[in-house]
Parts: sequence; structure tokens; C-alpha cells
Amino acid sequence: MIAEVTRTQQGYKAVFDRKLAHEPEHVWQMLTDNQKIHRWFAGLQIEQSGKDGYLTFDMGHGNFEKMAITDYEERERLGFEWGEDHVLFKLTPEEGGTRLKLVETIQALTDHTPKDVAGWHVCLDVLQALLDKKGIERTLEWEHWYPEYKRLFESMRVSFE
Repeated sequence: MIAEVTRTQQGYKAVFDRKLAHEPEHVWQMLTDNQKIHRWFAGLQIEQSGKDGYLTFDMGHGNFEKMAITDYEERERLGFEWGEDHVLFKLTPEEGGTRLKLVETIQALTDHTPKDVAGWHVCLDVLQALLDKKGIERTLEWEHWYPEYKRLFESMRVSFE
């Protein structure tokens, strides 16, 4: 399911809402155990967990971006800086599993925004496939979802080349 993107007073918000057939503890491990994170988002790593912690993102060529953890509640919330933006994962136990919401708060739309939002979509698809012990082809997923997000942002009267 495509993210819901809305305009806010501060910019935009993209909300992904997934129902996972797995306990919150298992979903939390996917978000906080570096060996598991690397399987669904290569280059992202928690260096220090907790409210005063931070993540790094490997930008390639030996460049790493440090991102502060802004919200941390064990098995419930993990929020962190994402460049000029912010990402928040929220886990809520539900019968038969976990409701996982990813909220990206976007300060300003750029030509990279559809790629970024499509990237989060694919990451969540991969995370879910890993939990379900199913295979998934990232490239095919990307080729499907990126044009969808590009159209979505263009429909908001934002044009990207």
C-alpha cells in the first residue's frame, strides 16, 4: 500500500502503515539489531542506541552521515534525523501481530523526495518479506514503486525531472 502523503504547516508528511503478523519484539529487533538492519537497509547502522544515541548512514566513498536518535522507547518508538528531515517508526501491538507505522516528516520537497519515499516503501517491503521468510527482489520493487511516488508528488503539483 502506497504511503499517505499530506501537506503540513512545516512541510510534508509521508505515513506508511503496515500490519505485520509478528510480535513487536521481532519487529523491534529488525529495527535495532544491526545485523538485521543491514538486511533490509544496507548502510544504515545504530552506533549507540537510546535517547542520546545516534545512527550512521554510509553515503559511499568513506563518507558517513551521523544522525541523532530523537525518540526512543524500547519496542515502541524509534525516531531519528534524516538529513533535514525526520523518520519515526512506531510499533503498536495488535491481535495477531504488530502495527508498524513509519512517518517521514519532510521539510521541503526536492527532486530526490520521490526516490527517498519510494526507498522507504521498498525497505518496508523487504523488512516484511524477511520477517515472513519470503524472497523479494528489491530492483523489481523499486521499478514498480518509484514511478508511483513520482506520479504522486507530481499530482501534488510538484514536477521532477
